[in-house]
Amino acid sequence: MRVLLLSFYYQPDLSAGSFRTTALVKALLNVLPENASVEVITTQPNRYSSFSLEAPLLEEHPRLTIRRIQLRDHNSGMVDQSRAFFGYLKEVLKLTRSQRYDVVYATSSRLMTASLGALVAKRARCPLYLDIRDIFVDTIKDVLPSKVTWLIKPAFSIIERMTIGAATRINVVSAGFLPYFQSRYPRGEFVVFTNGIDEEFLDAQPQEEQLSESGELTVLYAGNMGEGQGLHTIVPQLAQRFEGRLKFLCIGDGGRRSQLKSAIEASGCRNVTLAPPVRRDELIAAYQAADVLFLHLNDYDAFRKVLPSKLFEYAALGKPIWAGVAGYSAEFIRQHVSNAAVFSPCNVEEAVEGFASLSMATRPRNDFVEQFARTHIMQGLAQNIVLLAGSQSK
Repeated sequence: MRVLLLSFYYQPDLSAGSFRTTALVKALLNVLPENASVEVITTQPNRYSSFSLEAPLLEEHPRLTIRRIQLRDHNSGMVDQSRAFFGYLKEVLKLTRSQRYDVVYATSSRLMTASLGALVAKRARCPLYLDIRDIFVDTIKDVLPSKVTWLIKPAFSIIERMTIGAATRINVVSAGFLPYFQSRYPRGEFVVFTNGIDEEFLDAQPQEEQLSESGELTVLYAGNMGEGQGLHTIVPQLAQRFEGRLKFLCIGDGGRRSQLKSAIEASGCRNVTLAPPVRRDELIAAYQAADVLFLHLNDYDAFRKVLPSKLFEYAALGKPIWAGVAGYSAEFIRQHVSNAAVFSPCNVEEAVEGFASLSMATRPRNDFVEQFARTHIMQGLAQNIVLLAGSQSK
C-alpha cells in the first residue's frame, strides 16, 4: 500500500497544518501494514518570513519519504501566497507524474492544496481523502474587499464544488463546518477528526493548582496576527482599560502585525509587547510564565464555524483562557474548557466583564486532555485513511 500526503506545511514549520500532518504521519506508520509506505510532499519552512528554518529537501526513512519543495521568499499577502502555491503545484505535479498510489490525502485551509490533491488523485486513479481546516469560499467574503470578492468568489466556488465532488471521503476539523458542507454536498461522505493536543503540551501540563502572584499580570497571545484574528481591533483597547493591572505579550507574525503595531502606538498604551515567532520549546515556556492566555477571532460570520487549533494547546497548559469568539468555538469552550471567559469578538465591554469572572490560577484540565490528545485523534484518522485505501484496492 502506498499513501501520498500533500501538505503545504510540515515540520519544522510553525503552523496548525504542519503540526497536524506531522502527527498524522507518525500515526500512519503505526497502523499501516509493514509493506506499506508513506510519501509526504511539502515545502521548505515558509510560514513566516520573520522566522526562518532549514530542513533537508529530501528525507528518506524506513517506509517514509519526505520531499520538501524550495519556494521563493514571500510575505503574507495574497499575491505572494498565490505565487508560492503555484510553485508548489508545479513541483508536485512533476514529482507525481506517472506515479501510482492507493490513496492521496490532502490537508488544506485555503482550498488550493485540496484541489491539487484532487488533480493528483484523478491522474493516479485512486481515492482522495480530504482534510479541510477552513471554509475558504466562506471566509473570503468576510476578509477581502467586496470588489475583490465579487470577482474571485464565483471561481473559487466552482473549484470548491469540483474538489469536494472528487473526494471519496472528507474530514472537517470543526463540527461547525458540517452544516455548510452537508447542505451543499449532500452526497459527500463527511467525518470529524478535530485538532488536538501535541505531546509537547501534554508533557508540560500542570500537575496541581498554582495561584498567580499578585501584582501586574501577563496576558499572552501566541499565533498568527492576520485579519482572521483581528488583534488590532481589540488588544490596544483592552491594554488601555487594564493599564497598570495587565501587560500584554503578543508572540507571532502575520498580515496584520504592522496594523496591530500602529494601533498600539496610536492608542498610547505602554503595556503591550510584540515579539516574533519562536520555537515550540520557547513557546511552551512563555505559556507557563503567563498568567492568562488570550484568544480572539474577528467578528465575521465565517469564523462562527471554526474551532481554532490554538485552543487545544492553551487548554492543556491549565491557564485561565480569555476568548473573544462566537458560534461553534464559543459553544465548544463553554462545554469543554473550565476557567475560560468567552466574550463577543471585538467587544471591549464584554471582554472586561469576562475577565472579572476568571480565577487567576493554573489548574489541570485532566478530562479535556484525555479526550483531545492528538495521538488518539490522529490514530483514528490514520485508521480511517487506511480503511479507505484498503476498501478501494480490493
